Amino acid sequence: MEAPKPPSPTSSDFYACLLQTSLKSKDPFAGKLIHARIIKAGLHLGVFLMNNLMTFYAKSGFVSDAHRVFDEMNVRTIFSWNTILSAYAKQGRFDKAHRVFEEIPDRDSVSWTTMIVGYNQMGRFENAISMFLEMVGSRVALTQYTITNVLASCAAVEALNIGREVHSFVVKLGLSSCIPVVNSLLNMYVKCGDPVTAKAVFAMMRLKNTSSWNVMISLHMKSGRVDLALAQFKQMEVRDIVSWNSMIAGCNQHGFDLEALGIFSNLLKNSSLRPDKFTLASALSACANLEKLDPGEQIHGYIIRTEFGTSGAVGNALISMYAKSGGVEIARKIVEQSGSSDLDIIAFTSLLDGYIKLGNMNPARKIFNSLRDRDVVAWTAMIVGYVQNGLNNDALKLFRSMITEGPKPNSHTLAAMLSVSSSLASLYHGKQIHASAIRTREVLSVSVSNALITMYAKSGSLNNAKQVFNLVRQNRDTVSWTSMIIALAQHGHGEEAIELFEQMLAYGMKPDHITYVGVLSACTHVGLVEQGRRYYNLMQDIHKIEPTLSHYACMIDLFGRAGLLQEAHDFIRSMPIEPDVISWGSLLSSCKVHKNVELAKIAAERLLLIEPDNSGAYSALANLYSACRRWEDAAKIRKSMKDRGVKKDQGFSWLQIQNKVHVFGVEDGLHPQKDAIYNMMEKIWKEIKKMGFIPDTESVLHDLEPEVKEQILRHHSEKLAIAFGLISTPENTTLRIMKNLRVCNDCHSAIKFISKLVGREIIVRDSTRFHHFKDGSCSCQDYCGCCSLFGVVSPASSGIGGKAFMLLSLAIGKAQAFDMRKTAPLKASEMLNILSYDEILLGVSGSRGFHRAIEALKHVFAVRMNLGDPDFVDVLKDEQVQAVVGACGEGMFVAGTAEFLSNHFARGMDHNNACITNGRVGNT
Repeated sequence: MEAPKPPSPTSSDFYACLLQTSLKSKDPFAGKLIHARIIKAGLHLGVFLMNNLMTFYAKSGFVSDAHRVFDEMNVRTIFSWNTILSAYAKQGRFDKAHRVFEEIPDRDSVSWTTMIVGYNQMGRFENAISMFLEMVGSRVALTQYTITNVLASCAAVEALNIGREVHSFVVKLGLSSCIPVVNSLLNMYVKCGDPVTAKAVFAMMRLKNTSSWNVMISLHMKSGRVDLALAQFKQMEVRDIVSWNSMIAGCNQHGFDLEALGIFSNLLKNSSLRPDKFTLASALSACANLEKLDPGEQIHGYIIRTEFGTSGAVGNALISMYAKSGGVEIARKIVEQSGSSDLDIIAFTSLLDGYIKLGNMNPARKIFNSLRDRDVVAWTAMIVGYVQNGLNNDALKLFRSMITEGPKPNSHTLAAMLSVSSSLASLYHGKQIHASAIRTREVLSVSVSNALITMYAKSGSLNNAKQVFNLVRQNRDTVSWTSMIIALAQHGHGEEAIELFEQMLAYGMKPDHITYVGVLSACTHVGLVEQGRRYYNLMQDIHKIEPTLSHYACMIDLFGRAGLLQEAHDFIRSMPIEPDVISWGSLLSSCKVHKNVELAKIAAERLLLIEPDNSGAYSALANLYSACRRWEDAAKIRKSMKDRGVKKDQGFSWLQIQNKVHVFGVEDGLHPQKDAIYNMMEKIWKEIKKMGFIPDTESVLHDLEPEVKEQILRHHSEKLAIAFGLISTPENTTLRIMKNLRVCNDCHSAIKFISKLVGREIIVRDSTRFHHFKDGSCSCQDYCGCCSLFGVVSPASSGIGGKAFMLLSLAIGKAQAFDMRKTAPLKASEMLNILSYDEILLGVSGSRGFHRAIEALKHVFAVRMNLGDPDFVDVLKDEQVQAVVGACGEGMFVAGTAEFLSNHFARGMDHNNACITNGRVGNT
């Protein structure tokens, strides 16, 4: 048999072969030379050769040249039209493509399919579906390629109904056995959320390829059925890298991280396939979730050995893994080596979280500053990092920068900033953020609305919290109801809180464990013992919520306040988990109020076994002995407290006037307006005594003369704060006072009289609740004598805050004591010999001023360091204490110091009751 002769150099077939060769070799210039030879040979009028030439130009990207050839053709076939149509569609130039499509004299299935494929590949899925429907209406024959592409578009936009119509065409055209078509059907049903039909289609398939199995694995993973996905995976005879990736990523996304690593290990050992970037990223993500450094390092080693590279998804996954697994510095080095341009938000937030755990935000801020494209997520992550680390002032500064130079804050940003205002109880800043939320329309977001409710409630503005709650009537979730219930409970509106809880149940909302903390707290604040019992049982029997320590503490406090001390004790002994400090502290506080010494001793002993340095336990027991006039026992407790080096928390009150925070201690003599404050307090004291107020000298638990006791009571910190507020604000202005400890009985009674005397509402937020004093009454309905010293929902605990307060008190007190004793300046060592800690009395005749106090503090630091005092050495390690000393040494509290007050001094409901400022704070 003779071999076929090569085409003649002068034939159209010869030049067509040359064009195909040039196309394969990707040599467009050779094609242009061939075009010139075709013209010279006089073959440019032939339709066959011109179609080949147009195809060459179109596939080489020279669409304009292709169209020029098309325009020069005297005769055009449907192939000519479809070629130029495909060229425009593939480039996404649909204006040109649509114009060509409309000009085609006799469109065939290829013409229609070309438009559908183009729309689908360019992500214009609705257009692809519309074109398909027009094609069906024009009665043009459908092809396999048409159906697979329109099914892909239906899957992308979840157009299930149209997808089902396409399915009917598949059946009519006899394509049910065509694997690519059936796989497209499977994919469409899975992505459109119809797993039942997808499973039925899969079961009816006679022939299945790897893609068919992969789609079913994806279906099971999407519905969270990892077990079924694993079963399908094991049945597969042939697996591709997509199969392995689907299993590893699915297990990782559904919390089966150990299983994900097991499958990854199996891939490396038993498969000839090599992991790709998706495999490695998912495996590293599993390591990050498990916080396992060893397997993560092994995967990193594999990446280095195989020279895979650490750019993109793999690099970000590596950074996240190291950051979450305790290798933050290694993660930082990877960022430095690869640059931060590829750093995604997940890796950045992981790094941020790692530095938050270390308490070091400076490296995180450097990375944030180096990010090239800082979107709203990056800004929000950085702000949230500051908030979680207690750096509220930095969060505020960054938020201001975001407003001026960054992207528009989203609902998560605003919710984070509102939590800052809540922590600082800063109504001023909270209202500013509320205004920003209104301007950006983010106020409609449920998360922002919930944060607003909490912010207004914690800032003492219950009416504003109610207004926000009413505005989100249609979008309330469990958090909305819970936030409002807790707000009402903390503000003394227990019955209203319970009524709202009943409404919540009536609306079909399911309460969570935090909701029940709020409800039980409401019962506690108003003494509804039986109601509290009912809700405690309802929580377990109906809503199947297991009690936590917070619920137990609420019940103990409920019984204790009501005087059911033995029942409270029995309840503690019946708890299935070990009682904590809050549980025993609640019982101890109740015993103090009801003067049950024996039970108080048991509670104090158990509490001190858990937390030996808890100053509240010593103070409560000593005060109880004093209240029962057992002075010797009280002295023994105080001596034991002193011998063990346990420091009692100092009581402070503060208020914000014209964006400045003014802080007061007992007998405070440091404020620039101290004379006016004391004169006002003297006047108020005389007037309220005329109105019938009787000082509760029994609450001064020391063996002193009645006149001395009354003087001490008159100069309590909250009373001085109120006196300052009265001389500094216009009439009828509401005063908002914050206190780090609970309000004593005498102050509670006095403030009721003061509110009636001055005709103002006075809101006091102490360590357990809000008190709204108005017209001589309080929102707590005088059910506050049993207020827990230790808190319930938000307990106060001992620590650096107490030490920091002690240090400042020490310095100020010693400086003032110099003046009081009329001593000449002494050496620091002599000063420490003369004055003991017990002699420090904050605010005694401080005429030497704040600078002298700070100098004394510096001397104390120096001497104690030389003497090796562990308390002072420990405190000096805290850089924030040193920062405060530096700021105060300049004669003022700046904004950073206000934050320090919030983070370390305040002992309130959320440990952060101090208000932040933009400038100076009261020189206190």
